[in-house]
Amino acid sequence: MTDAKLLIDGNWVPASNGDTRDAHSPVTGKTIGTIAAASADDIATALKLAKDTFPKWAAVPAWERAKVLRKAADLIRERTQDIARVMSLETGKPLAEAIGETGAAADQFEWQAEEAKRIYGQTIPGRNADERLTVNYQPVGPSLALSAWNFPALLPARKIAAALAAGCSVIARPASEAAGPCFAIGQALMDAGLMPGALAILTGDSRTLAPALINAPEIRKVSLTGSVPVGKDVMRQCADGMKKVTMELGGHAPVVIHKDFDPIAAAQKLAATKFRNCGQVCISPSRFYVHSSIAKEFAEEFARYAKSLVVGDGLEDGVNTGPLIRQRAVDHALRLTENAIAKGADLLAGGKQPENLPDGSFLEPTVLMNVPDDAAIMIEEPFAPVAPISTFDDVEDVIERANNTPFGLAAYVFSYDSALALKTAERLEAGMVGINETLLATAEAPFGGNKESGFGREGGSLGIMDYLVPKYTRHLLISREI
Repeated sequence: MTDAKLLIDGNWVPASNGDTRDAHSPVTGKTIGTIAAASADDIATALKLAKDTFPKWAAVPAWERAKVLRKAADLIRERTQDIARVMSLETGKPLAEAIGETGAAADQFEWQAEEAKRIYGQTIPGRNADERLTVNYQPVGPSLALSAWNFPALLPARKIAAALAAGCSVIARPASEAAGPCFAIGQALMDAGLMPGALAILTGDSRTLAPALINAPEIRKVSLTGSVPVGKDVMRQCADGMKKVTMELGGHAPVVIHKDFDPIAAAQKLAATKFRNCGQVCISPSRFYVHSSIAKEFAEEFARYAKSLVVGDGLEDGVNTGPLIRQRAVDHALRLTENAIAKGADLLAGGKQPENLPDGSFLEPTVLMNVPDDAAIMIEEPFAPVAPISTFDDVEDVIERANNTPFGLAAYVFSYDSALALKTAERLEAGMVGINETLLATAEAPFGGNKESGFGREGGSLGIMDYLVPKYTRHLLISREI
Protein backbone atom coordinates (compact mmCIF):
# COMPACT_ATOMS: atom_id res chain seq x y z
CA MET A 1 0.00 0.00 0.00
CA THR A 2 1.20 3.50 -0.80
CA ASP A 3 -0.19 6.91 0.07
CA ALA A 4 -3.95 6.74 -0.63
CA LYS A 5 -5.94 9.79 -1.65
CA LEU A 6 -9.58 10.85 -1.73
CA LEU A 7 -11.86 10.41 -4.74
CA ILE A 8 -13.63 13.70 -5.39
CA ASP A 9 -15.17 14.77 -8.71
CA GLY A 10 -13.52 11.90 -10.55
CA ASN A 11 -10.02 12.77 -9.35
CA TRP A 12 -7.71 11.35 -6.68
CA VAL A 13 -6.69 14.22 -4.46
CA PRO A 14 -4.94 14.62 -1.09
CA ALA A 15 -6.84 16.11 1.81
CA SER A 16 -7.11 19.84 1.28
CA ASN A 17 -5.25 20.45 4.55
CA GLY A 18 -2.67 17.73 3.87
CA ASP A 19 -3.81 15.60 6.81
CA THR A 20 -3.19 11.83 6.71
CA ARG A 21 -3.57 8.76 8.90
CA ASP A 22 -1.19 5.82 9.11
CA ALA A 23 -2.39 2.40 7.99
CA HIS A 24 -1.06 -0.57 9.96
CA SER A 25 -0.67 -4.25 9.20
CA PRO A 26 -2.37 -6.62 11.66
CA VAL A 27 0.32 -9.15 10.74
CA THR A 28 3.29 -7.09 11.92
CA GLY A 29 1.78 -4.03 13.58
CA LYS A 30 3.97 -1.90 11.32
CA THR A 31 2.92 1.06 9.18
CA ILE A 32 2.22 0.01 5.59
CA GLY A 33 1.17 3.38 4.17
CA THR A 34 -0.98 6.41 4.75
CA ILE A 35 -4.50 7.41 3.83
CA ALA A 36 -5.81 10.92 3.36
CA ALA A 37 -7.98 12.27 6.17
CA ALA A 38 -10.77 14.34 4.67
CA SER A 39 -11.05 17.90 5.96
CA ALA A 40 -14.24 19.88 6.50
CA ASP A 41 -13.67 21.52 3.12
CA ASP A 42 -13.29 18.12 1.44
CA ILE A 43 -16.53 16.94 3.01
CA ALA A 44 -18.36 20.08 1.90
CA THR A 45 -17.06 19.70 -1.65
CA ALA A 46 -18.10 16.05 -1.86
CA LEU A 47 -21.56 16.82 -0.49
CA LYS A 48 -22.15 19.63 -2.99
CA LEU A 49 -21.02 17.42 -5.85
CA ALA A 50 -23.28 14.59 -4.70
CA LYS A 51 -26.24 16.97 -4.57
CA ASP A 52 -25.49 18.61 -7.93
CA THR A 53 -24.70 15.36 -9.73
CA PHE A 54 -27.67 13.41 -8.42
CA PRO A 55 -30.32 14.74 -10.85
CA LYS A 56 -27.91 14.33 -13.77
CA TRP A 57 -27.05 10.72 -12.93
CA ALA A 58 -30.70 9.90 -12.17
CA ALA A 59 -31.61 11.18 -15.64
CA VAL A 60 -29.20 8.78 -17.34
CA PRO A 61 -31.30 5.94 -18.83
CA ALA A 62 -31.16 2.72 -16.85
CA TRP A 63 -29.64 0.87 -19.80
CA GLU A 64 -26.73 3.33 -19.85
CA ARG A 65 -26.23 3.14 -16.09
CA ALA A 66 -26.16 -0.63 -16.45
CA LYS A 67 -23.40 -0.47 -19.05
CA VAL A 68 -21.17 1.44 -16.64
CA LEU A 69 -21.76 -1.06 -13.85
CA ARG A 70 -21.17 -4.07 -16.11
CA LYS A 71 -17.93 -2.54 -17.35
CA ALA A 72 -16.84 -1.88 -13.77
CA ALA A 73 -17.54 -5.53 -12.91
CA ASP A 74 -15.34 -6.64 -15.79
CA LEU A 75 -12.52 -4.32 -14.72
CA ILE A 76 -12.68 -5.49 -11.11
CA ARG A 77 -12.34 -9.08 -12.30
CA GLU A 78 -9.40 -8.17 -14.54
CA ARG A 79 -7.68 -6.53 -11.56
CA THR A 80 -8.48 -9.29 -9.08
CA GLN A 81 -4.90 -10.19 -8.22
CA ASP A 82 -3.87 -6.61 -7.48
CA ILE A 83 -7.00 -5.87 -5.43
CA ALA A 84 -6.67 -9.12 -3.49
CA ARG A 85 -3.03 -8.49 -2.62
CA VAL A 86 -3.85 -5.06 -1.23
CA MET A 87 -6.72 -6.58 0.75
CA SER A 88 -4.49 -9.28 2.19
CA LEU A 89 -1.80 -6.73 3.04
CA GLU A 90 -4.27 -4.52 4.91
CA THR A 91 -6.27 -7.22 6.71
CA GLY A 92 -3.94 -10.23 6.74
CA LYS A 93 -6.64 -12.49 5.30
CA PRO A 94 -5.41 -15.39 3.16
CA LEU A 95 -4.90 -14.46 -0.47
CA ALA A 96 -7.33 -17.14 -1.66
CA GLU A 97 -10.08 -15.60 0.47
CA ALA A 98 -9.23 -12.12 -0.81
CA ILE A 99 -9.43 -13.35 -4.40
CA GLY A 100 -12.83 -14.88 -3.72
CA GLU A 101 -14.09 -11.70 -2.11
CA THR A 102 -12.96 -9.59 -5.06
CA GLY A 103 -14.97 -11.82 -7.37
CA ALA A 104 -17.99 -11.47 -5.11
CA ALA A 105 -17.64 -7.67 -5.24
CA ALA A 106 -17.64 -7.80 -9.05
CA ASP A 107 -20.77 -9.97 -8.92
CA GLN A 108 -22.60 -7.20 -7.06
CA PHE A 109 -22.00 -4.75 -9.89
CA GLU A 110 -23.01 -7.30 -12.52
CA TRP A 111 -26.21 -8.16 -10.68
CA GLN A 112 -27.25 -4.59 -9.91
CA ALA A 113 -26.55 -3.56 -13.50
CA GLU A 114 -29.41 -5.84 -14.50
CA GLU A 115 -31.63 -4.71 -11.62
CA ALA A 116 -31.33 -1.12 -12.90
CA LYS A 117 -33.33 -2.21 -15.96
CA ARG A 118 -36.07 -3.77 -13.86
CA ILE A 119 -37.29 -0.98 -11.62
CA TYR A 120 -40.93 -1.78 -12.21
CA GLY A 121 -43.88 0.41 -11.27
CA GLN A 122 -47.59 -0.28 -10.86
CA THR A 123 -50.88 0.65 -12.44
CA ILE A 124 -53.95 0.71 -10.21
CA PRO A 125 -57.52 0.44 -11.51
CA GLY A 126 -59.20 3.78 -10.94
CA ARG A 127 -62.70 4.43 -9.64
CA ASN A 128 -63.64 6.26 -12.80
CA ALA A 129 -63.11 5.51 -16.46
CA ASP A 130 -61.33 8.81 -17.11
CA GLU A 131 -58.55 8.53 -14.53
CA ARG A 132 -55.27 6.66 -14.38
CA LEU A 133 -53.45 5.71 -11.17
CA THR A 134 -49.77 4.81 -11.34
CA VAL A 135 -46.89 4.19 -8.94
CA ASN A 136 -43.34 4.81 -10.11
CA TYR A 137 -40.10 4.31 -8.20
CA GLN A 138 -37.53 7.08 -8.17
CA PRO A 139 -34.02 7.28 -6.68
CA VAL A 140 -34.09 8.51 -3.10
CA GLY A 141 -31.21 10.96 -3.52
CA PRO A 142 -27.56 11.32 -2.53
CA SER A 143 -26.62 8.29 -0.45
CA LEU A 144 -23.97 7.53 2.14
CA ALA A 145 -22.27 4.12 2.25
CA LEU A 146 -20.59 3.33 5.58
CA SER A 147 -18.78 0.00 5.39
CA ALA A 148 -16.69 -2.11 7.75
CA TRP A 149 -13.16 -3.46 7.43
CA ASN A 150 -13.82 -7.21 7.52
CA PHE A 151 -14.90 -7.45 3.86
CA PRO A 152 -13.36 -4.29 2.40
CA ALA A 153 -14.33 -5.02 -1.22
CA LEU A 154 -17.68 -6.78 -0.88
CA LEU A 155 -19.30 -4.49 1.68
CA PRO A 156 -18.80 -1.20 -0.19
CA ALA A 157 -19.63 -2.95 -3.47
CA ARG A 158 -23.07 -3.97 -2.21
CA LYS A 159 -23.92 -0.41 -1.31
CA ILE A 160 -22.30 1.46 -4.19
CA ALA A 161 -23.63 -0.88 -6.89
CA ALA A 162 -27.24 -0.73 -5.71
CA ALA A 163 -27.18 3.04 -5.20
CA LEU A 164 -25.70 3.78 -8.62
CA ALA A 165 -28.05 1.30 -10.30
CA ALA A 166 -31.02 3.10 -8.75
CA GLY A 167 -29.76 6.46 -10.00
CA CYS A 168 -28.40 7.81 -6.72
CA SER A 169 -25.12 9.60 -6.26
CA VAL A 170 -22.97 8.07 -3.52
CA ILE A 171 -20.41 9.10 -0.95
CA ALA A 172 -18.56 6.04 0.33
CA ARG A 173 -16.70 6.00 3.61
CA PRO A 174 -14.74 2.75 3.81
CA ALA A 175 -13.10 1.71 7.06
CA SER A 176 -9.68 3.31 7.36
CA GLU A 177 -8.15 -0.01 8.46
CA ALA A 178 -8.71 -1.48 4.98
CA ALA A 179 -9.71 1.17 2.46
CA GLY A 180 -7.56 -0.02 -0.45
CA PRO A 181 -10.13 -2.33 -2.11
CA CYS A 182 -12.77 0.41 -2.06
CA PHE A 183 -10.31 2.76 -3.76
CA ALA A 184 -9.80 0.09 -6.43
CA ILE A 185 -13.56 -0.17 -6.94
CA GLY A 186 -13.72 3.59 -7.33
CA GLN A 187 -10.99 3.50 -9.96
CA ALA A 188 -12.79 0.73 -11.84
CA LEU A 189 -15.96 2.81 -11.92
CA MET A 190 -14.10 5.88 -13.16
CA ASP A 191 -12.43 3.80 -15.87
CA ALA A 192 -15.83 2.37 -16.80
CA GLY A 193 -17.14 5.85 -17.55
CA LEU A 194 -19.01 6.78 -14.37
CA MET A 195 -20.09 10.40 -14.33
CA PRO A 196 -17.63 12.45 -12.21
CA GLY A 197 -19.30 13.45 -8.97
CA ALA A 198 -21.61 10.44 -8.89
CA LEU A 199 -19.19 8.74 -6.51
CA ALA A 200 -16.90 10.17 -3.85
CA ILE A 201 -14.70 8.12 -1.53
CA LEU A 202 -13.67 9.80 1.71
CA THR A 203 -11.49 8.43 4.49
CA GLY A 204 -10.37 9.84 7.81
CA ASP A 205 -11.28 9.85 11.47
CA SER A 206 -14.65 8.07 11.77
CA ARG A 207 -15.46 9.97 14.95
CA THR A 208 -15.72 13.20 12.96
CA LEU A 209 -16.08 12.14 9.32
CA ALA A 210 -19.11 9.87 9.66
CA PRO A 211 -21.24 12.28 11.77
CA ALA A 212 -20.48 15.16 9.41
CA LEU A 213 -21.76 13.11 6.48
CA ILE A 214 -24.70 11.50 8.27
CA ASN A 215 -26.05 14.83 9.52
CA ALA A 216 -25.57 16.68 6.23
CA PRO A 217 -28.93 17.73 4.74
CA GLU A 218 -27.70 16.73 1.28
CA ILE A 219 -27.68 13.05 2.28
CA ARG A 220 -31.08 11.35 1.93
CA LYS A 221 -30.11 7.73 2.50
CA VAL A 222 -27.61 6.04 4.83
CA SER A 223 -26.49 2.42 4.60
CA LEU A 224 -24.33 1.08 7.42
CA THR A 225 -22.49 -2.16 8.01
CA GLY A 226 -21.22 -2.07 11.58
CA SER A 227 -21.84 -2.99 15.19
CA VAL A 228 -25.17 -2.73 17.00
CA PRO A 229 -24.08 0.21 19.21
CA VAL A 230 -22.82 2.13 16.18
CA GLY A 231 -26.03 1.31 14.32
CA LYS A 232 -28.19 2.69 17.11
CA ASP A 233 -26.11 5.87 17.18
CA VAL A 234 -26.41 6.31 13.42
CA MET A 235 -30.17 5.72 13.66
CA ARG A 236 -30.51 8.50 16.20
CA GLN A 237 -28.60 10.87 13.94
CA CYS A 238 -30.66 9.92 10.90
CA ALA A 239 -33.90 10.49 12.80
CA ASP A 240 -33.34 14.24 12.89
CA GLY A 241 -33.35 14.37 9.09
CA MET A 242 -35.92 11.56 8.61
CA LYS A 243 -33.42 9.79 6.37
CA LYS A 244 -33.95 6.40 4.82
CA VAL A 245 -31.70 3.86 6.52
CA THR A 246 -30.40 0.35 5.88
CA MET A 247 -28.73 -1.36 8.83
CA GLU A 248 -26.60 -4.50 8.55
CA LEU A 249 -25.36 -4.94 12.09
CA GLY A 250 -23.94 -7.68 14.28
CA GLY A 251 -24.98 -11.29 14.51
CA HIS A 252 -24.55 -14.34 16.72
CA ALA A 253 -25.75 -17.11 14.44
CA PRO A 254 -27.08 -20.28 16.07
CA VAL A 255 -26.54 -23.67 14.44
CA VAL A 256 -28.96 -26.50 15.19
CA ILE A 257 -27.63 -29.94 14.22
CA HIS A 258 -30.27 -32.63 14.54
CA LYS A 259 -29.44 -36.21 15.50
CA ASP A 260 -30.00 -37.66 12.01
CA PHE A 261 -27.21 -35.62 10.37
CA ASP A 262 -23.68 -36.93 9.80
CA PRO A 263 -21.64 -35.25 12.59
CA ILE A 264 -18.35 -35.51 10.68
CA ALA A 265 -19.76 -33.90 7.53
CA ALA A 266 -21.41 -31.16 9.60
CA ALA A 267 -18.24 -30.44 11.55
CA GLN A 268 -16.11 -30.17 8.42
CA LYS A 269 -18.49 -27.80 6.64
CA LEU A 270 -19.16 -25.67 9.70
CA ALA A 271 -15.53 -25.45 10.84
CA ALA A 272 -14.47 -24.25 7.39
CA THR A 273 -17.16 -21.57 7.55
CA LYS A 274 -16.54 -20.63 11.18
CA PHE A 275 -12.82 -20.01 10.75
CA ARG A 276 -13.12 -18.19 7.41
CA ASN A 277 -11.74 -14.66 7.70
CA CYS A 278 -10.54 -15.65 11.19
CA GLY A 279 -14.14 -15.70 12.41
CA GLN A 280 -14.61 -12.01 11.60
CA VAL A 281 -17.87 -12.54 9.72
CA CYS A 282 -21.22 -11.21 10.90
CA ILE A 283 -23.06 -14.31 9.62
CA SER A 284 -20.44 -16.73 10.92
CA PRO A 285 -21.94 -19.74 12.72
CA SER A 286 -21.11 -18.88 16.30
CA ARG A 287 -23.35 -20.87 18.69
CA PHE A 288 -23.37 -24.59 18.01
CA TYR A 289 -26.29 -26.62 19.38
CA VAL A 290 -25.64 -30.30 18.63
CA HIS A 291 -27.90 -33.21 19.53
CA SER A 292 -26.33 -35.02 22.46
CA SER A 293 -26.20 -38.36 20.61
CA ILE A 294 -23.72 -37.01 18.03
CA ALA A 295 -22.08 -34.16 19.95
CA LYS A 296 -18.87 -35.99 20.88
CA GLU A 297 -18.07 -37.00 17.29
CA PHE A 298 -18.94 -33.52 16.04
CA ALA A 299 -16.75 -31.74 18.59
CA GLU A 300 -13.77 -34.02 18.04
CA GLU A 301 -13.85 -33.50 14.27
CA PHE A 302 -14.34 -29.75 14.71
CA ALA A 303 -11.29 -29.61 16.98
CA ARG A 304 -9.25 -31.73 14.55
CA TYR A 305 -10.07 -29.30 11.76
CA ALA A 306 -9.15 -26.31 13.94
CA LYS A 307 -5.77 -27.81 14.79
CA SER A 308 -5.03 -28.46 11.11
CA LEU A 309 -5.28 -24.79 10.16
CA VAL A 310 -2.09 -22.85 9.46
CA VAL A 311 -2.11 -19.42 11.11
CA GLY A 312 0.02 -16.60 9.74
CA ASP A 313 0.42 -13.89 7.11
CA GLY A 314 -2.24 -14.36 4.46
CA LEU A 315 0.25 -13.50 1.72
CA GLU A 316 2.40 -16.52 2.56
CA ASP A 317 1.89 -19.86 0.82
CA GLY A 318 0.12 -22.48 2.89
CA VAL A 319 -1.48 -20.04 5.34
CA ASN A 320 -5.25 -20.45 5.62
CA THR A 321 -6.01 -18.41 8.75
CA GLY A 322 -4.92 -14.81 9.13
CA PRO A 323 -4.93 -12.42 12.10
CA LEU A 324 -7.70 -10.57 13.84
CA ILE A 325 -7.82 -6.92 12.82
CA ARG A 326 -6.31 -5.63 16.08
CA GLN A 327 -5.00 -6.85 19.42
CA ARG A 328 -8.08 -5.58 21.23
CA ALA A 329 -10.13 -8.19 19.35
CA VAL A 330 -7.71 -10.92 20.45
CA ASP A 331 -8.01 -9.83 24.07
CA HIS A 332 -11.81 -9.88 23.83
CA ALA A 333 -11.81 -13.41 22.40
CA LEU A 334 -9.46 -14.64 25.12
CA ARG A 335 -11.69 -13.15 27.82
CA LEU A 336 -14.71 -14.95 26.36
CA THR A 337 -12.76 -18.20 26.24
CA GLU A 338 -11.56 -17.89 29.83
CA ASN A 339 -15.08 -17.06 31.00
CA ALA A 340 -16.50 -20.17 29.31
CA ILE A 341 -13.83 -22.41 30.85
CA ALA A 342 -14.49 -20.89 34.27
CA LYS A 343 -18.16 -21.83 33.85
CA GLY A 344 -17.33 -25.45 33.08
CA ALA A 345 -16.59 -25.60 29.35
CA ASP A 346 -13.90 -27.93 28.03
CA LEU A 347 -11.13 -26.51 25.83
CA LEU A 348 -10.59 -28.84 22.86
CA ALA A 349 -8.34 -26.67 20.69
CA GLY A 350 -6.59 -23.31 20.69
CA GLY A 351 -7.32 -20.83 23.42
CA LYS A 352 -4.08 -18.88 23.10
CA GLN A 353 -1.96 -16.74 20.81
CA PRO A 354 0.62 -18.57 18.65
CA GLU A 355 4.08 -18.33 20.19
CA ASN A 356 5.76 -18.12 16.77
CA LEU A 357 3.80 -14.98 15.79
CA PRO A 358 4.53 -12.44 18.53
CA ASP A 359 4.11 -9.25 16.50
CA GLY A 360 0.64 -9.56 14.99
CA SER A 361 -2.87 -9.90 16.40
CA PHE A 362 -3.13 -13.67 15.96
CA LEU A 363 -5.23 -16.23 17.81
CA GLU A 364 -5.22 -20.00 17.44
CA PRO A 365 -8.56 -21.37 16.18
CA THR A 366 -10.38 -22.28 19.37
CA VAL A 367 -13.02 -24.93 20.11
CA LEU A 368 -14.98 -25.17 23.36
CA MET A 369 -17.28 -28.06 24.36
CA ASN A 370 -20.10 -28.22 26.94
CA VAL A 371 -20.47 -24.45 27.01
CA PRO A 372 -23.35 -23.38 29.29
CA ASP A 373 -25.94 -20.90 28.08
CA ASP A 374 -24.92 -18.32 30.68
CA ALA A 375 -21.32 -18.16 29.43
CA ALA A 376 -20.53 -14.75 27.97
CA ILE A 377 -19.64 -16.23 24.58
CA MET A 378 -23.20 -17.53 24.19
CA ILE A 379 -24.50 -14.01 24.74
CA GLU A 380 -21.92 -11.69 23.14
CA GLU A 381 -20.87 -11.84 19.50
CA PRO A 382 -17.28 -13.19 19.55
CA PHE A 383 -16.30 -12.00 16.05
CA ALA A 384 -13.25 -14.24 16.37
CA PRO A 385 -12.15 -17.83 15.64
CA VAL A 386 -13.78 -19.24 18.77
CA ALA A 387 -16.45 -21.95 18.43
CA PRO A 388 -18.64 -22.72 21.50
CA ILE A 389 -20.44 -26.08 21.34
CA SER A 390 -23.44 -27.02 23.46
CA THR A 391 -25.83 -29.96 23.37
CA PHE A 392 -29.59 -30.48 23.26
CA ASP A 393 -32.12 -33.31 23.38
CA ASP A 394 -35.45 -31.54 22.84
CA VAL A 395 -36.31 -29.59 19.67
CA GLU A 396 -38.61 -27.11 21.43
CA ASP A 397 -35.90 -26.38 23.97
CA VAL A 398 -33.16 -25.78 21.42
CA ILE A 399 -35.29 -23.41 19.34
CA GLU A 400 -36.02 -21.35 22.45
CA ARG A 401 -32.32 -21.28 23.35
CA ALA A 402 -31.29 -20.38 19.81
CA ASN A 403 -33.72 -17.45 19.75
CA ASN A 404 -32.73 -16.19 23.20
CA THR A 405 -30.60 -13.34 21.85
CA PRO A 406 -31.14 -9.78 20.66
CA PHE A 407 -29.49 -10.70 17.36
CA GLY A 408 -31.36 -11.99 14.31
CA LEU A 409 -29.04 -11.96 11.33
CA ALA A 410 -28.35 -15.57 10.31
CA ALA A 411 -29.01 -19.11 11.50
CA TYR A 412 -28.24 -22.61 10.30
CA VAL A 413 -30.01 -25.97 10.49
CA PHE A 414 -28.67 -29.42 9.63
CA SER A 415 -30.97 -32.40 9.12
CA TYR A 416 -31.69 -34.95 6.39
CA ASP A 417 -35.37 -34.78 7.39
CA SER A 418 -36.66 -31.97 5.15
CA ALA A 419 -39.80 -31.41 7.20
CA LEU A 420 -37.86 -31.17 10.47
CA ALA A 421 -35.23 -28.91 8.91
CA LEU A 422 -37.77 -26.56 7.36
CA LYS A 423 -39.95 -26.35 10.46
CA THR A 424 -36.87 -25.56 12.55
CA ALA A 425 -35.72 -22.90 10.08
CA GLU A 426 -39.15 -21.26 10.01
CA ARG A 427 -39.10 -20.80 13.78
CA LEU A 428 -35.58 -19.39 14.06
CA GLU A 429 -35.62 -15.60 14.39
CA ALA A 430 -33.20 -14.63 11.65
CA GLY A 431 -33.23 -12.77 8.37
CA MET A 432 -31.32 -15.58 6.65
CA VAL A 433 -31.23 -19.32 7.30
CA GLY A 434 -29.01 -21.94 5.73
CA ILE A 435 -30.36 -25.50 5.68
CA ASN A 436 -27.54 -28.03 5.28
CA GLU A 437 -25.61 -25.13 3.75
CA THR A 438 -23.52 -22.22 5.00
CA LEU A 439 -23.21 -20.10 1.85
CA LEU A 440 -25.68 -17.24 2.31
CA ALA A 441 -24.01 -14.12 0.91
CA THR A 442 -24.39 -14.16 -2.88
CA ALA A 443 -25.22 -11.33 -5.25
CA GLU A 444 -28.58 -12.78 -6.29
CA ALA A 445 -29.92 -13.17 -2.73
CA PRO A 446 -31.14 -10.53 -0.23
CA PHE A 447 -28.76 -10.04 2.68
CA GLY A 448 -29.93 -8.65 6.01
CA GLY A 449 -31.32 -9.36 9.45
CA ASN A 450 -34.05 -8.80 11.99
CA LYS A 451 -34.19 -7.68 15.62
CA GLU A 452 -31.04 -5.80 16.67
CA SER A 453 -29.16 -7.13 13.66
CA GLY A 454 -30.82 -4.42 11.61
CA PHE A 455 -33.31 -4.02 8.79
CA GLY A 456 -33.41 -3.45 5.06
CA ARG A 457 -31.72 -5.71 2.55
CA GLU A 458 -28.64 -5.60 0.37
CA GLY A 459 -28.16 -7.65 -2.78
CA GLY A 460 -30.71 -9.55 -4.81
CA SER A 461 -33.77 -7.89 -6.30
CA LEU A 462 -34.58 -6.30 -2.92
CA GLY A 463 -31.25 -4.50 -2.59
CA ILE A 464 -32.02 -1.77 -5.09
CA MET A 465 -35.39 -1.06 -3.45
CA ASP A 466 -33.68 0.48 -0.43
CA TYR A 467 -32.44 3.26 -2.74
CA LEU A 468 -35.84 3.96 -4.29
CA VAL A 469 -38.95 5.79 -3.12
CA PRO A 470 -42.45 5.30 -4.56
CA LYS A 471 -44.31 8.17 -6.21
CA TYR A 472 -48.06 7.80 -6.70
CA THR A 473 -49.72 9.78 -9.51
CA ARG A 474 -53.46 10.21 -10.08
CA HIS A 475 -54.16 11.54 -13.54
CA LEU A 476 -57.59 12.81 -14.57
CA LEU A 477 -57.93 12.65 -18.34
CA ILE A 478 -59.37 15.94 -19.56
CA SER A 479 -59.91 16.49 -23.27
CA ARG A 480 -60.21 19.95 -24.71
CA GLU A 481 -62.10 20.33 -27.93
CA ILE A 482 -60.07 21.97 -30.68
